[in-house]
Amino acid sequence: MNSSFTIVQLIISMLLFYVMFFGIGFLLNMLLRMTWLMAIVYPVVILLVIDDVGVFDYFTNPGQSFSMLGDTITSLTPTDLAVLLSGFAGAITSGIVMKVLRKMGYQMF
Repeated sequence: MNSSFTIVQLIISMLLFYVMFFGIGFLLNMLLRMTWLMAIVYPVVILLVIDDVGVFDYFTNPGQSFSMLGDTITSLTPTDLAVLLSGFAGAITSGIVMKVLRKMGYQMF
C-alpha cells in the first residue's frame, strides 16, 4: 500500500472508514438481528481486500496463499493499520450502539 499520506488524508480516511463500517454494521444489525455480525465479518473482508490472492487459491494452493497473506500483512504501514483499525472500531461501535438501543426498548423491524 502507498504510505505517502498527509495527516489530513489520514484523518479523513480514518473518519470515513469508521463511519462507513459503523453504518454498514448498524444496518446489518437492524436487518438481521445479529449484533456482532459485522465485527466478525470485518477482518475476513479486509484480509480479502488487502490480499492479491483469489479466494479459491486458499483452497487449491493454501501454502503459497497463506504465506503471501502473511507477507502482505507484515508489509502494512502504520497509516494503513490506523485506517483499518478505525474501520474495525466502527464495526464494534455499531454492535455496542445496537445493544444499548435494544436494552432501552427500541425495536428495529
